[in-house]
Amino acid sequence: MGAGPQTAVDLALPIGVWTCLLGPSGVGKSTLLRLIAGLDVGVAFSGEVSTSDGKSLEGRLAYMAQSDLLLPWLNVAQNIQLGAKLRGEATEARLDDLLVRTGLQAHRDKHPPALSGGMRQRAALARTLMEDRPIVLLDEPFSALDAKTRAEMQELAFELLKGRSVLLVTHDPAEAARLGTEILLMQDSGISKVAAPSGTPIRAVDDPAVLDRQTALLRQLRAA
Repeated sequence: MGAGPQTAVDLALPIGVWTCLLGPSGVGKSTLLRLIAGLDVGVAFSGEVSTSDGKSLEGRLAYMAQSDLLLPWLNVAQNIQLGAKLRGEATEARLDDLLVRTGLQAHRDKHPPALSGGMRQRAALARTLMEDRPIVLLDEPFSALDAKTRAEMQELAFELLKGRSVLLVTHDPAEAARLGTEILLMQDSGISKVAAPSGTPIRAVDDPAVLDRQTALLRQLRAA
């Protein structure tokens, strides 16, 4: 798969931690994420997406996009349950738990137009968690939020996705420095691994190691 024309990309994701794929807009981060998810990307792809256990990824992935993709004619509870309901799965007990964990229990009967941006992203995160998959793909899901809400959503997502293998696409060096156990930099020439800050994610926003790595990552992006 090419980040640029005919560029080879080799991407390996460790199990059970957050990998942040950082890069400028238009370099192909979201395209790569959609390829892993098995979604249509409209580009030629020659290569292989495989797992260490040799099993298919089908039924093992959950995907959360930058847009919350909530259906406006469904309320919060119905949006969260949508995938499970289409599969004919019983969801009430899990729904109640997720509404509490995401702070949405008082908003379960509201429709998306009545929610703030942060609440809509909480609903989208709850819908992703309802899928209960071991691998979670996040495509810049917090980029449209204000700084305070973005930090809160990062913390909530990190807590609720603990133990899962998460690939987060982002163009924000601060987000990558805060969340990543692994940080990968995607450029037109391909993907390279860069050092994550010391300490265990999720790191404090004002951690000196986070601020130092954020600055270094920004320099690399600007140099590219």
